[in-house]
Amino acid sequence: MTGWFSFLHGEATAGDVLALRRVEAVLRDAGLAYDVVWSPGFRPGGMHFADVDPAAYTHLVFVCGPVHGRQIEELHRRFAHCVRIAVGVSVVDPGSPAVTGFHQVLARDAAGTVPTLDLAARAPAPPARPVAGVVLTHGQHEYGGRRRHAEAAAELTRWLAGKDCARLELETRLDAHDWRLCGTPAQLEAVLARLDLVVTDRLHGLVLALRAGTPALAVDPVAGGAKVTAQARACGWPALLPAEGLTVGALEHWWDWCLTRGREEAARIGAGFRSAEAAEDTADGLVAALGAGPA
Repeated sequence: MTGWFSFLHGEATAGDVLALRRVEAVLRDAGLAYDVVWSPGFRPGGMHFADVDPAAYTHLVFVCGPVHGRQIEELHRRFAHCVRIAVGVSVVDPGSPAVTGFHQVLARDAAGTVPTLDLAARAPAPPARPVAGVVLTHGQHEYGGRRRHAEAAAELTRWLAGKDCARLELETRLDAHDWRLCGTPAQLEAVLARLDLVVTDRLHGLVLALRAGTPALAVDPVAGGAKVTAQARACGWPALLPAEGLTVGALEHWWDWCLTRGREEAARIGAGFRSAEAAEDTADGLVAALGAGPA
């Protein structure tokens, strides 16, 4: 089985891979054996075209996407002895060699035909994965030689890239003109409240996550600890790591804690922020300071 996810210079989209899963399920139910060819750029450990002996196969199935271009035409030449079938594809030019080279085309859409449901719609449901908001800073130059921001961000993102989760990069900076950024605190809070956890090295990444009732895996990017550490202490939040202590073991420990016990703890702390008995903050002393005059 092949698709655009098979080509070195193709691409693997979520829809394409789910369409493949649907076809795999159909073939398994029918008791038919198959192999899947992957792009080495997307799945280095999978089977690649360089590993394939065309003579070992009787059929070639192309799954999903538009049927056009030289890469598909090359499949027809290389697998000329095979029965070639395209399934769940879009046919833009029915007279192109990429299309006419198939023995059968089971199209999802083509001129003059009634469109059919895309294969991804009926793919087997995958297990749920956690959604992690990622809020990092590369600034804070006021800390001078104590800054470990670049190292912390590199370690965090390298670790996160290997986690089986959905990652959503977020920014606490507001912008009324850039559609990629939130324009109001309420917009950002709406996102934070829908996450499973937040990974952050920012003070407000920690506080706003907890305010939304979402657990935060916080890292203080300043050597020796600074405002993130101080705020975690003020909030009574334990899931904090120093920049000098970013080990995989420690990150995994607090990741697991945030997704289990941390969910209840974050909800409790967030509710506490909004309660009449909330802990004092510096604004509580402002009126007295205004009335006191100069020291």
